[in-house]
Amino acid sequence: MAGIYLHIPFCPSRCSYCDFYSTTSLDKRHDYVQALVVEMKLRKNELANQQISTVYFGGGSPSTLDTESFQKLFDSLYNHFDIATNAEITVEANPDDLNKKRLEDWKSLPVNRLSVGIQSFNDEELRLLNRRHTAQTAIDCIHQARQSGFDNISIDLMYGLPIQTMETWISSIEEALRLQTQHISGYHLSYEPGTKMYRLRHKAVDEELSEKMFMELRHRLQQAGYYQYEISNYALPGRESKHNSAYWNGTPYLGLGAAAHSFDGNTRSWNVASIDRYIEALGRGDRLFEYEQLTDTDRYNERVMLSLRTAKGIDFQIFNKQKQTELAAKADKYVQNGLLCYKNNFLVLTEKGIFVSDSIIRDLME
Repeated sequence: MAGIYLHIPFCPSRCSYCDFYSTTSLDKRHDYVQALVVEMKLRKNELANQQISTVYFGGGSPSTLDTESFQKLFDSLYNHFDIATNAEITVEANPDDLNKKRLEDWKSLPVNRLSVGIQSFNDEELRLLNRRHTAQTAIDCIHQARQSGFDNISIDLMYGLPIQTMETWISSIEEALRLQTQHISGYHLSYEPGTKMYRLRHKAVDEELSEKMFMELRHRLQQAGYYQYEISNYALPGRESKHNSAYWNGTPYLGLGAAAHSFDGNTRSWNVASIDRYIEALGRGDRLFEYEQLTDTDRYNERVMLSLRTAKGIDFQIFNKQKQTELAAKADKYVQNGLLCYKNNFLVLTEKGIFVSDSIIRDLME
C-alpha cells in the first residue's frame, strides 16, 4: 500500500505563522492543475505495483480550487494509479471556503474526509493569526459539513499563542468537543523565521504554561473518548488519519506539486519550490526535482523520530541486536527518570516524557 499527497499552494491570504510553500496570487491555479495532471502521467510507474490507500490534498488551501479542477485531478488520479475502493481521501479546507454548494460538490466526488483548519474559537486569537474566518463561521461550517453527509471530519487547534490564556484555550477545547468531530489535532505555535509571527516571539507563553495547555488538551480529549495516537493527534476509535499514520509508519508515498516531497523507502525527493518553474517544466514534459539516497543512519534516525511520536512507540524487533543494545543504553536514563517506558517490546514515551519528546528523540538518534 502507498499514499499520494497533492500540494495545492494557493491561499487568499497568508497566516501570520505559516512557513509552508504557498502564494497569495491565485491567477495560475488552472495552469497548475494541468501541470499536476502531467506530473501524474510522468510518474505513474513509480507506484505501478502498489495500491493507493490514501490520497491527501494539502496546502496552502486546496479549498481555493473549483469543482472542475478537482474533477480533473480525480480523473487523472484514477486513470494513472490503482486507488483502493476504500481509500481515505482527505481535503484540507478553511472554514470560510466551505459552503453548502462546495460541500455538496465534494460529496459527489471521491472525497470522504475533511481536515478543517480552525486553530481557535476565539476571534481575537484568530485575528492575531490572520485567519479569515470567525469562531462562528468555524462552528457553522462543521455543522454544514455534517449536514452535507461528511462523517469523517478533523479540526486543527493551536496553543501557545502570545495573547492566549488558559481560559481561552479551555474554551476552544470545549467548543471543539461540542462539535463532536471524529479527529482533533492540537499543535503548539512555532515561531518560524520569515513569518509575521516571528516578530512576536518575545511574547511567547512560557514553557510552564505551554505544558499545562498541552496537558489540559490531552486530559480533556481523553476523558471525552479520544485516543492520542500521535503526540499532536487525537481520534475517536477507528478514526485515526490513515494518511498521516502512513508517514509515521514509513509507508511509501508520492508527493505531487511544487515543493512536494516523496519517499519510496530508500530515497527521498522533492519538487522545485516555485510554481512558475514547476508549471514551465511540466509544460515541456519535464520535472524539476532534487533527491537524496538515505543511508542506514538516515533510516535509523527517521524510524526513531517518527515511531517515538506515536502511541505505539519504537518496535525494537525491526533493529538488529547491536542497534537494540545501543538504543536501550541511550534510553536507560529516560526510563529511570520516568520519561520513557517499555510496553511489550516497544519503547514508548510516558505522559511526562511527551512534552520534552524533541530532546529525547535527538538524544536517541545516531
